Amino acid sequence: QVQLVESGGGLVQAGGSLRLSCAASGRIFSRYVLGWFRQAPGKEREFVAAISRSGSNILYADSVKGRFTISRDNAKNTVYLQMNSLKPEDTAVYYCAVNIGAVTTESSRYDYWGQGTQVTVSS
Repeated sequence: QVQLVESGGGLVQAGGSLRLSCAASGRIFSRYVLGWFRQAPGKEREFVAAISRSGSNILYADSVKGRFTISRDNAKNTVYLQMNSLKPEDTAVYYCAVNIGAVTTESSRYDYWGQGTQVTVSS
């Protein structure tokens, strides 16, 4: 069992930045692929970013490329999502997730999920 706790969400104006963090329990954090997803009101959950165990393989959704950066600190059991140049359409609940398989954009492949943190971008 893996427990994930997200933090760092909030209200920000368009063009601003936020840094999300997700702390994971467990002694084998370095073996997990980590991902960020988001879900806006009335929409399906969508992929945002994912990072491999070593950090050498990273995937981004086209909508966030060049604006968001995913990173991880295996010593701290934490994954981060740096979000810059935020837009109102980035407003959503952001979830981190753990995948014990390969790096993927498919939410069904992720095994454990956090409870989410709200990000609201005002225009």
